[in-house]
Amino acid sequence: MPRILPALAGAALVAGVLAPAAAAAATTRLEAETSPAVCSGTIDSDWAGYSGSGFCNGTNATGAYAQFTVNAAAGTATLDVRFANGATGSRAADLVVNGTTVQSVSFEGTGAWSTWATKTLTVTMAAGNNTIRLNPTSSGGLPNIDYLDVTSGGTPPPPPPPAGTLYVAPGGTDGADGTIANPTTLTSALTRVTAGGTIYLRGGTYNYSQTVTIGPDNNGTASARKNLSAYQGETPVLNFSAMAEADANRGLAVNGSYWHLYGVVVQRAGDNGIFVGGSNNIIERTVTRFNRDSGLQIARMASSTPQSQWPANNLILSAESHDNADSDGEDADGFAPKLTVGAGNVFRYTVSHNNIDDGYDLYTKPDTGPIGVVTIEDSLSYDNGTLSDGSQAGSGDRNGFKLGGEDIAVNHVIRRNIAYHNGKHGFTYNSNPGGMTVSDNVSIGNTQRNFNFDGGTSVFRNNTSCDSGSNDRIIGNADSSNQFWSGTNGSRCAAYTGTLHWSFAADGHLVVTFG
Repeated sequence: MPRILPALAGAALVAGVLAPAAAAAATTRLEAETSPAVCSGTIDSDWAGYSGSGFCNGTNATGAYAQFTVNAAAGTATLDVRFANGATGSRAADLVVNGTTVQSVSFEGTGAWSTWATKTLTVTMAAGNNTIRLNPTSSGGLPNIDYLDVTSGGTPPPPPPPAGTLYVAPGGTDGADGTIANPTTLTSALTRVTAGGTIYLRGGTYNYSQTVTIGPDNNGTASARKNLSAYQGETPVLNFSAMAEADANRGLAVNGSYWHLYGVVVQRAGDNGIFVGGSNNIIERTVTRFNRDSGLQIARMASSTPQSQWPANNLILSAESHDNADSDGEDADGFAPKLTVGAGNVFRYTVSHNNIDDGYDLYTKPDTGPIGVVTIEDSLSYDNGTLSDGSQAGSGDRNGFKLGGEDIAVNHVIRRNIAYHNGKHGFTYNSNPGGMTVSDNVSIGNTQRNFNFDGGTSVFRNNTSCDSGSNDRIIGNADSSNQFWSGTNGSRCAAYTGTLHWSFAADGHLVVTFG
């Protein structure tokens, strides 16, 4: 299958390597559909995003197991199970190694059967062949299982935590000292972490009814960021389902500067999942889902914030945003750097899909004037306007990349992105008459136009359009390097047929394939 993001030419996804490891360690990838793996069910390929040629769809029954066999060195091994669980609740299983049950595992819901996650487990292996079985303990059976990565032999123990490290867990307490054995709460840790320090969030669900706020005076520095990170291989979920839908009811508000967020899931907030009002932050490997406004929004903290303090120079990196929907069906985008945004904000290797409104929204209006230039690169927007469960709302705009608003010129940079099967346009200027740079993008199968630019002076180079709902509309500087759609597909479209698949490589690059 061809990989289609030019930026990924030097970043191939090497089978079995999920993260840097010691030289003596060995990682083996075991695909669930490939012998000697055993699937007590069927091998299916009807949900996008899987590796290899399919996945194990186990029978919904107790004991309908998936089993893998691996030759490993004796000692401790790390198991990374890639799975999808579109059901409303978790699915429980026993982990059985060489015939002995060693632990119980809970596979939490991922929001959709096409949304894949990784569960990391640690076991002891014997030298030689080992059998690893996931044995469901309830009538719901297993989640869909894509593959198992086994890393064994030679992995050194983790180093002791550096000074300034705090640990947080769902059962932590405010007064705890924040060690791994005596974890504190997130709200307490945020008041205690120092510049250069790290807050590690242990895996599990953290339930909140109020916004968790990093205040505007809570800052790192350019040389010593404050860090909020998932603990090694675990998935912390900040859950705000107790909130009512309301503009003030954001989930995680990052109003400080020089923070680095990593590996956090934020879901079901009454407004934005993650709101970024500060500057010079890195938001990496986050997932924002099922929130009742845009999943991740960048905007000023308050109506009184002067334009000189609008959030600037934030990097959103290898992040996913999906199934965000407001009750009116017209405001919840995946990523929304709009209305009151400073200069230098960048979205790189990001994925926005199945949001009720737009995938990316760079809207402007006369009340607040132009925003700073936003760069979106090496990113993917697909199936926006339709949620993962198939529901839609008539008021949503449904664009992949919406790049402006109300005749206000901003020269955004839009390069090496993909718009696929969105409910309106793939890329649209949305009345932005500026001179945007629009280059090396691919737009496929969007309902109206793949490229919709009815005005402005944008420069178009090496863009590709396939299977558009109607002829592309281009006003600006466009040369013969582009392949726009005017009733038939050009020769480049042969590379973009079949089912879309995507994943993040170990180094965070976005890998997209068709076939």
